[in-house]
Amino acid sequence: MSTAAAKVANHLPYLRRFARAVTGSQKSGDAYVASTLEAMLAEPSICSEDLPPRVGLYRAFLKILNSIRLNGEKTVGAPAGTQACDRNLETLTPRARQAFLLIAVEDFSLQEAALIMDVDTAEVERLVDEAGRDIARQIATDVVIIEDEPLIAIDLKRLLTSLGHRVVEIARTKRQAIEAVERTRPGLVLADIQLADGSSGLDAVNEMLRTFSMPVVFVTAYPQRLLTGTRPEPTFLITKPFRVENLKAIVSQALFFDVRSRPEQPNLVRA
Repeated sequence: MSTAAAKVANHLPYLRRFARAVTGSQKSGDAYVASTLEAMLAEPSICSEDLPPRVGLYRAFLKILNSIRLNGEKTVGAPAGTQACDRNLETLTPRARQAFLLIAVEDFSLQEAALIMDVDTAEVERLVDEAGRDIARQIATDVVIIEDEPLIAIDLKRLLTSLGHRVVEIARTKRQAIEAVERTRPGLVLADIQLADGSSGLDAVNEMLRTFSMPVVFVTAYPQRLLTGTRPEPTFLITKPFRVENLKAIVSQALFFDVRSRPEQPNLVRA
């Protein structure tokens, strides 16, 4: 194995995940990963030593993927039985699909995604916004915001509305939040942890999930209360102060993979 290949070996399972999602099939994704490795063996400089290994690997992969004309076209005619998240992904244009997956699924920063895609950060942000709008058009939903700071609640409402969603209620306490969800049955909840009357958004969400399942995105200044190393932990978490592009990507991701479609029972979140 070449030095370049050895440096990226630990990242290959994640690249395969990305490749399958971005191409729409296991066979095609694995073939492009194999082509990337072959190119690296033939010409190690394709994976720049000036970049972190994982960033360089994904950059090399996209250079090869985007060099083929077919990858500038949408995939059509998804086979019967394709999961909803795969069908949603197929409607995105290829570059928006790549940006969305890099940020929301592969967890690259905006700057890292720009390096991988060989564009500036403004272009990545534009592509992520495009992806968010496209996903929202497919699965626009009612949203309950649990937030006791009025200015933050207004910002969240404006961002969600710009993605095509409908904010049906803003709750400031645990009781208001539970009543709002019981009354409106939203498709998404954005929840802070520390609420106005000293009550807990975490407790509110856990009580909701006992009777009604929906995606939840925690937006909190206290991530350590959720990221304790125990299980289960929240899938979707944004730390205050949040970056607009990250929040949009995470909201789109939560709806994209919509946990309501999963057959298992709702998971409570332990503090």
